[in-house]
Amino acid sequence: MRTISDPGIAWQSAKFFKTGKGEYGEGDKFLGIRVPVLRKIAKEQINVEFTEITELLACGFHEVRLLALFILIERYNKASEQEKKFIANLYLSNTKCINSWDLVDASAHKILGDYLEHKDKSPLYKLVRSSNLWERRIAMIATLKFIGNGHFDDTIRLAGLLLKDNEDLIHKAVGWMLREVGKRNLECELDFLNRYSKVMPRTMLRYAIERLPQEMRYEYL
Repeated sequence: MRTISDPGIAWQSAKFFKTGKGEYGEGDKFLGIRVPVLRKIAKEQINVEFTEITELLACGFHEVRLLALFILIERYNKASEQEKKFIANLYLSNTKCINSWDLVDASAHKILGDYLEHKDKSPLYKLVRSSNLWERRIAMIATLKFIGNGHFDDTIRLAGLLLKDNEDLIHKAVGWMLREVGKRNLECELDFLNRYSKVMPRTMLRYAIERLPQEMRYEYL
């Protein structure tokens, strides 16, 4: 993959994903490969062995991990129910490698959310209590699949469990999912806001009310 890498893009990506000391992406490395290129490679390499995908997920380069997730999504979309279970479990076994917001946001709902929608949701409640920022975000973003199909209960419950989270990237994820709920069922979102707006982190609240009428936004703020 180094033959298609670009040092300039790599530098920009490292800055954008905050890889400096003490930042959320500290130590992450980039090759400088654009997402559309990775998606194309994923379609071409859809039949790669799962052992190789696992190795790609463990790679120190950000784009390689993203490629692995794109391949998993391609495989999942064409899989039997038994194969989907295997892929979902593989995903759960490698959450430590899904360690940036774009990796989470590109995959959690498409694999874990899709697989768990009509099944036991306990894996999400285990993740949401994790000390790992990215595992908590995976739990929240996975529910985007549920929201799209008109199921809001788990989003609301998980959001409640994350009200006191200290991480800004969790505040944004929760606010985003609440906003998505509101697009489909405004009453459900407003019920949550009326109960918790006074104790919600400011960023979470701002993300949640972004699409509300201006007068309502002012009231909540």
